[in-house]
Amino acid sequence: MKNLKYILIPFLSLFLLTGCQDDEGEFGELIPPTNVTLTAEIVGVDADNPNGDGSGFVNFEASATGAITYLFDFGDDSGLVAAPSGKVTHRFSLTDLNTYSVTVLASGRGGVTTAKSMNIDVFSSFEDEEAKDFLSGGAGNSKIWYWAADKTGNIGLGPNDVMSGGEHTYANWFDAGPWWPDKLCMYDAEFEFTQSVDGELTFEQLTDIVYTPGDYAGSIGVAGDTCHGPEVAPSVNGIKKVKFTPSSSIATEDAVDPTYRGTTINISDGGFMCWYVGETSSKLEIIEITNNTLKVRIEEGPRAWYCFYQTEKPVM
Repeated sequence: MKNLKYILIPFLSLFLLTGCQDDEGEFGELIPPTNVTLTAEIVGVDADNPNGDGSGFVNFEASATGAITYLFDFGDDSGLVAAPSGKVTHRFSLTDLNTYSVTVLASGRGGVTTAKSMNIDVFSSFEDEEAKDFLSGGAGNSKIWYWAADKTGNIGLGPNDVMSGGEHTYANWFDAGPWWPDKLCMYDAEFEFTQSVDGELTFEQLTDIVYTPGDYAGSIGVAGDTCHGPEVAPSVNGIKKVKFTPSSSIATEDAVDPTYRGTTINISDGGFMCWYVGETSSKLEIIEITNNTLKVRIEEGPRAWYCFYQTEKPVM
């Protein structure tokens, strides 16, 4: 609660440093906001639920002298959220009790900001027992999954945006046919979900196959549209924990056709299901799931990838 910082937004700093002499003083004196306060109200707190009712909702309120607007970073990889009034409600969706470091940036004239942070413990009880059982076969069981290589749409690509018609578009840029030629190397990947007798779900990729699509591969300096190994993504190895969170993407919120499930699979420690586009690879938004099929959506900046898996091993 005592962490105060003064920050000048980078692009504004560059402007001020490179602007011509005649423009000096256009903003007047740049005084950072002062007396920043940040408070949090966890929804459902009572004597029996000191960290909330399990919904994960928290009401935040910030104030500062000289502030024009506020930006919130909730410490859960959800990105910055603007709140001109200083008031905002956020849902923390990671299951169980978790600690988050929340920061507010109070922005004053010319974009100069003052930051204040706080830690908050929030309990979320979100779960999807049916999805857990579909993935693993139930408590005390394991199930192996494969790419649906013999099916159309085993990989799809579309915009991560709402289209001009007002609806989210499903995989309208690319929809792979069976045994797509430049993806043959990845179709040997195998994945195992295991549920302990007490309900804990874990994941392991049983093969060291890391597929990197072209644009992302270029951003990390490796060959694109081909397979690599742990040298590109060491997190492909090892047993990972799996948690479910409620989905909040454009696709889920605008789920018209197909109807998205509203659950996201979160694989710990950077785990992923062969398709690697950085940290978002660990967050698989379920489109639909049955006992034998799994269709998920993975965001990558302006793009969204669609991956189709099945429990039947495909044969070419």
